[in-house]
Amino acid sequence: MNIPNFISLLRIILVPVIVIFLIQNQYARALIVFAIAGLTDALDGALARMLNKQTELGAFLDPLADKILLSTSFISLSIFGLIPGWLTVIVISRDLIILIGIMTLSMMSVPYEIKPVFVSKITTALQISTVLLALLLKTFNFDVVKCYEMVRILSWLTASFTILSGLVYIFKGVNFLNQTSDK
Repeated sequence: MNIPNFISLLRIILVPVIVIFLIQNQYARALIVFAIAGLTDALDGALARMLNKQTELGAFLDPLADKILLSTSFISLSIFGLIPGWLTVIVISRDLIILIGIMTLSMMSVPYEIKPVFVSKITTALQISTVLLALLLKTFNFDVVKCYEMVRILSWLTASFTILSGLVYIFKGVNFLNQTSDK
């Protein structure tokens, strides 16, 4: 277990802490813990590259940690009415489609490489920003009318990139399948 992989595991461990704080209406604490978890997303990958500690486990753990953190956060925040439910459906649906695609490729013994595309990095950043904004607004009780507009704009932007990145992964998966059937 190297440091970058440990940081990815830490992100997974922080997820129930965030949910517990949300359940207890301790939004400031949830915000702080989520911010720390969000920072670990950038830190683990940067450290893996800098320390030359990129591993197969890390390539699996990092996106898994992201999915667990963001899916749980979106579900929790939409239940509490802080994020639109339709956005949560889009985020979760994209992740399920990607998971089904990976399972399909694996079951068909199609060789593939899990490599994030640039648009998915933007998507992750927007999803993290959406959760941070929702928690920030709830923590500091900003003017609801102005804040609603900010959340609405960020929600549509996040949804657009989430859909776009999902389509990119679908096309990549189809290409993997086509390359295999051509052989």
